[in-house]
Amino acid sequence: MSLPKGLAEDVSRNLVMVARLIDEDPEGAYGYSRVALRLASRVAAVREAAGFAAYANQKYSEALAEFRAARRMTGNVDLWPVMADCERGLGRPEKALDMAGAPEVQKLDKAGQVEMRLVAAGARRDMDQLEAAIVTLQSPELASNSVQPWTARLRYAYADALLAAGREGEAREWFAKAVESDKDGSTDASDRLAELDGVEFVDALVEDDNDAETPVADAVEDAEAQEPDSDGDIDIDGDSDDDDAPEVVISDVDDTPDAGAKAKGDQQD
Repeated sequence: MSLPKGLAEDVSRNLVMVARLIDEDPEGAYGYSRVALRLASRVAAVREAAGFAAYANQKYSEALAEFRAARRMTGNVDLWPVMADCERGLGRPEKALDMAGAPEVQKLDKAGQVEMRLVAAGARRDMDQLEAAIVTLQSPELASNSVQPWTARLRYAYADALLAAGREGEAREWFAKAVESDKDGSTDASDRLAELDGVEFVDALVEDDNDAETPVADAVEDAEAQEPDSDGDIDIDGDSDDDDAPEVVISDVDDTPDAGAKAKGDQQD
């Protein structure tokens, strides 16, 4: 569907903001998606963006409705895995599993099929079928040494399922493999691996009350305890009569350490 130029520009600006904010500010992205939806509800890309914004805010019923609308408009099956995950979010893992076995899955590309596998494994875990979840994730894509965009998430999910089943040694191995393939930090595999290895992280910016004070802090405290001499100066070394003593200067220590979206368009659909 084509839109008048001015309206199309307004819709595009809102969709750009949805994409920009969806990871870091899901609520803001959702607000922009509602504006775009009000302006152009009969555009498939708008319905899809609205679906993802709702999904990011865990509004699964709304997201599912938008994804279904987008799919009706385009006939595309790419949204099938995220639609199945919405069913999980609505507490219907059995429905998600039914979708995982539907003919639509065979029409997905490799990335979509891996995503569907992840959703199916998640549904198995929702139903407390841990071993079935592990088997679901076992696939040529998991065994491959080739690193693809989905590799880190697939290995992470497998490691997490193994750990949930009490298979800690295998879980550690797969968390390590997930770390190797997670170049952009899309998972917290490194933290999970460190946790299994018993590594504790300490925030260096947080001071412990029992920590020893620094030499500068000691000097400042000693200086504050001294009375000024006749010249109004503080004698750090305690020998106010020694005119040849080097002057000690203590400088200050500086310790300074993706509301709702506003409509961008003036026109409405």
